[in-house]
Amino acid sequence: MDPPGSRARILVVDDERSMREFLGICLGRAGHDVVAVAGGGEALPLLDAGGIDLVITDLTMPGVGGMEVLRHAQRGEQPPPVIMITAFATAETAIEALKLGAYDYLNKPFKVDEIQVVVARALERARLAADNRRLREELRGVGSLDRMIGRSAAMQRVFALVRKVAPTRTNVLIRGESGTGKELVARALHNLSDRAAKPFVAVNCGAIPEALMESELFGHVKGSFTGATAGREGVFVAAQGGTLFLDEIGELSLAMQVKLLRALQERKVRPVGGDRELEVDARVVAATNRDLEAAIAAGEFRSDLYFRLDVVQVVLPPLRHRAEDIPLLVERFFERITRELERPLRGISPAAMDWFLGHDYPGNVRELENLVERAVALETGDVLTAEHLPARREHAKVATEEPEFEGAIDLEQAVADLERRLIGAALRRTGGVRKEAAKLLGISFRSLRYRLEKLGIEVGRGDDE
Repeated sequence: MDPPGSRARILVVDDERSMREFLGICLGRAGHDVVAVAGGGEALPLLDAGGIDLVITDLTMPGVGGMEVLRHAQRGEQPPPVIMITAFATAETAIEALKLGAYDYLNKPFKVDEIQVVVARALERARLAADNRRLREELRGVGSLDRMIGRSAAMQRVFALVRKVAPTRTNVLIRGESGTGKELVARALHNLSDRAAKPFVAVNCGAIPEALMESELFGHVKGSFTGATAGREGVFVAAQGGTLFLDEIGELSLAMQVKLLRALQERKVRPVGGDRELEVDARVVAATNRDLEAAIAAGEFRSDLYFRLDVVQVVLPPLRHRAEDIPLLVERFFERITRELERPLRGISPAAMDWFLGHDYPGNVRELENLVERAVALETGDVLTAEHLPARREHAKVATEEPEFEGAIDLEQAVADLERRLIGAALRRTGGVRKEAAKLLGISFRSLRYRLEKLGIEVGRGDDE
């Protein structure tokens, strides 16, 4: 997210109502937006949703305590500063909190000017750190958006489109393969909008049984069906004023598609078993990895719902089509995961980076993140090596076995697919340097450039031309 300026969004976590009210008043007067919750259990989802510039948390609370809030806050790519407060201070707990990354540790009671000075200093440090990071990334030609990074032309276009559409309330459809970061885009749309202070609610439409989907979306009243021992609000109401992210929208049944379409058109929902409609104001962002046009042609998805959702479409490229972003992502994941796992690794070996550049990533960015975490967790030395990364073939090979025909094939498409895979593998191996990739493929640079344009493979332009 963008670095906080004079106005920041501050999360206050304290089980004492008087302390929450005190901090809300004094920080509000300083011009900040304050979100106050009574415990760590309520704070963790807010931290996961992002958009928090600073955290002030009590140390001792029922359930999830302040130390767990601190650890959770440190998990993000750009963790917000955390100020610990407590009425039961000891030197040991203060040292532990500071070792875990807390910015400061204050004893209750404290004065208004004391907390305001500490908050101002913490926000200024966060701003300077974000500015330094942005400057380093700009010097390296790296673009960023919230928790997403990339220097590839395809990602630059995604960033520009998200920034343009985020301030509106327009519905957005995010398309891309599994693991490309569709939820990160949805969160960025939320965090960069004027709805950032309101809830971001995500629901996976493919993970909820069809019998429960209507209740999940619209809620239900007590006694409306077997097991409904209490009323429950649906995700449309839970996201009131904020953003509702409907992942895997292509998995909804046709019956539910009709009801969702009506909710989007009328901006009203009726809970299951209810006798009145509720007005809702939630921006809807949907995502899918399915070919919805094919689903419409097959009668599996309604065209009217598709056009209602597809006002603006954001298409995320697979990782194999943006090889120049792989080193950036590896370094970012390495930095975060070593901090989370408290592993004092000094860096990444050339052999390990070569392995990451040579992998195909059918699971996209999510797979890359998991591979980095695996390697960091298993590494016994002080530098990340390729020792604990899965074995792979060293060279691309063309299949020599005679293919089995189950019907007519599109020869030109099959050849194009093979050519695309080989070129992609060569680019990954060379870190996106096209001259080196051309040598690896045994063709001229001009021939490679022609094939890239013909196949629609995008590679950032650099000194290799």
